[in-house]
Amino acid sequence: MSLGNKLPRFIFLSALVTLFSCNTICAQNCPELLEICDTPSIIILPGMTNTPSRTGTSQTSSKGSGYRYPQLPLEVDGYAVAPENLELEQVHVYVRHGERTPVGVRLSGPPASIPEHWNMCKTARRFHASTPNVSGDQNQKIPHVSGVDRNVHTNLPTRKVVERKDGTIAEGDCLLGELTDLGRQSTFDFGNNLRRLYIDRLGFLPDTLPDERHVYFRTTNMPRTTESLQHIIHGLYPTNKCHPSVFPAILIRNGKDENLIGNTYACKRLEILQVGFATAAAAAYNHTLEPLDKKVSKYLDGNPIRVDGKPRASGVMDTVRSAIAHGIKVPAEFEDKAIVDVIEQAVVNEWFADKTEEVRRLAMGRLLEELSNKMQRKAERGNTEPLKILVHSTHDTAIAGLCSTLDVFDEKWPAFTASVTFELFKKKALASQSTFPQSILSRFGTSSASPRHYVRMRYQNKDMVLKTCAEPGKHLEGHPEFCTFAAFQERVKELTPTNWDVECSPSGRG
Repeated sequence: MSLGNKLPRFIFLSALVTLFSCNTICAQNCPELLEICDTPSIIILPGMTNTPSRTGTSQTSSKGSGYRYPQLPLEVDGYAVAPENLELEQVHVYVRHGERTPVGVRLSGPPASIPEHWNMCKTARRFHASTPNVSGDQNQKIPHVSGVDRNVHTNLPTRKVVERKDGTIAEGDCLLGELTDLGRQSTFDFGNNLRRLYIDRLGFLPDTLPDERHVYFRTTNMPRTTESLQHIIHGLYPTNKCHPSVFPAILIRNGKDENLIGNTYACKRLEILQVGFATAAAAAYNHTLEPLDKKVSKYLDGNPIRVDGKPRASGVMDTVRSAIAHGIKVPAEFEDKAIVDVIEQAVVNEWFADKTEEVRRLAMGRLLEELSNKMQRKAERGNTEPLKILVHSTHDTAIAGLCSTLDVFDEKWPAFTASVTFELFKKKALASQSTFPQSILSRFGTSSASPRHYVRMRYQNKDMVLKTCAEPGKHLEGHPEFCTFAAFQERVKELTPTNWDVECSPSGRG
């Protein structure tokens, strides 16, 4: 979900035409993208309720000076390795999409003069279209796809170009809210750092992907998150590191079933609550913005900067942050940390104030339940459950929502490619301890999965100490960042809606 758009917009894929990036993308700017797995298939699922730096060290941009939002690449060398008596079992990753253009045109006139048109989408503009085969030639098939009608025409090359409102076109122009070339590179780097961490350093994932069942990839139904996930996958498992028969799917859900964001589209009660938060934020923070008017209103056509202003403070910062990320010059006032911090505080409280238990349940409860259920299945089945890594491409509201729901949010607007990771660990059994499989023990109601398993949450390369696991016995002794799985599940159960439809009615649970 974008800050410039309060309600989610879902762009549904055609059932007849699927566009695949051809192997000419990035041929000149980033040749490493040519060595990638075959473009993953895209599947829209029905609802499932149970189920940027290559080195990995933070760098300061050399473009411009002054304020920089805290974008940190996924850390590899500085990753905190778990104690020796813990063994990594499963990893869940939630990552915000890469750098994009603003979702609206703002500050385009003088004296700000931030460009209306962003010519930063020169890659991934050529495609091959796959359409149903009407020629009857049974030899023309989509490779590696089974269980569906694979007959297709020969490749149909096409090209996507943005047309401006005056009818002119410019090669490389971006749409509003579109993932840019920089965003494509940074998400590829994120995937590459996942590879360097979980394959090269930890040896947790197989060097070559032998089976689709080891991985799970899901995105919201937005072009920028879908493309981000494609590039992450390509960084994690390049073509020469995929078995020829492996064709990992990118999973997408229908709007009514989406839980990777706080779904106001499907939950009227959540929409009402969020509108109330926005109104409350305006009342609480507009006065803090008043002292900034003399400095910034000249860039807003003389209008004051307000939470509910025209443009909204969130929209102004969306444009400024996007511009800074791409090295576009912004007015000096918006590089002044003292000014930016005041605006950010107001915006964060408008958009990410998920602090009531009801909002947490409705916005992030179902997602955390799904995470917990998949970890439980892994804990019970052990090596018979092949799923090892799950990567979810989502939005700033989900990253902030997860952190806020578990009381570890830093009150800062999540940066592009900001990520939250949940790692499931198993305590290694001593030689004298029972080695019965968890699945057998669970049949007799004596599963020891919870006492032997731990969950660690990480955000922006830091271990998070969860409040729910603070008490003795609810975390690994001497390591409060490792929650017992039982304590984690207990909190997730409290956050899980018991009747989604009832709780999402305008009046709530009553």
